[in-house]
Amino acid sequence: MNKKLCTDTDQTLVKAFDLLEALSEDNINPTAQSLARKLKISSNKLFHITETLEIMGLVECDKQTGSYRLGLCAFGMAQQLLKSSSILRLAQPALEDLARKHDEAAYITILNNDEVVFLDMVDSFQPIRATTFVGRRFPIFTNAAGKVIQAMSSFDVRDKFYRKGTGKTGIKDLQQLQSELDDIRRSGVAVDNNCLAEGVCSVAVAIKDYAGLVVGAITLLGPTFRMVQDRLEKEIIPSMLEMSEELSMKFGYDRIHV
Repeated sequence: MNKKLCTDTDQTLVKAFDLLEALSEDNINPTAQSLARKLKISSNKLFHITETLEIMGLVECDKQTGSYRLGLCAFGMAQQLLKSSSILRLAQPALEDLARKHDEAAYITILNNDEVVFLDMVDSFQPIRATTFVGRRFPIFTNAAGKVIQAMSSFDVRDKFYRKGTGKTGIKDLQQLQSELDDIRRSGVAVDNNCLAEGVCSVAVAIKDYAGLVVGAITLLGPTFRMVQDRLEKEIIPSMLEMSEELSMKFGYDRIHV
């Protein structure tokens, strides 16, 4: 970043952008102390910057841990930028197809700092449907999207989270989680009931790129009374697995050569 400065206001503005950049790059949510060191500013100046960004919704502070992360408004701004990027541009027709075919809400989701972010969606026309999750984020292992992203990204979750600690990832039993992820990896699909909200069923499949890396997940949401087992097995899961393969191919994925 060009840091040719003229006034104190310029310096503060640059440091605010540096702070947002640091929060978007780090794999962990830093504390105020670590941010002040990274940005080479005083704790007092950092407080004034974060206070302003919090009011604007660009930064959030976890009052229990004292750590900082990007706020929902930052993700909302990013969403507008991402609408022209490959993942949303390529995923949009898939969302439309799934939503119209099954008449349930279809979402594109990504992983950010061990949290699932719901970027965009196409809603159903059903009279009974879940409230929108666009812009919201959830701990990685509290929902089908996070589980399928992790399952299709790594063969062993235990080493990673033994080192990092389970924190707010949604892990209750690491061994049981590993077994569940192994099952998801074999089937290619994750199904959760009542995890995102009471009475909501979510079904998720991963999207891979040309290098075989998971770039996100397609998630279909509907009320549990409509997402019955017979419908899931015969209609929704086969359709979503097919869509996962088609969309991954658009990102250059080739299971034969990866």
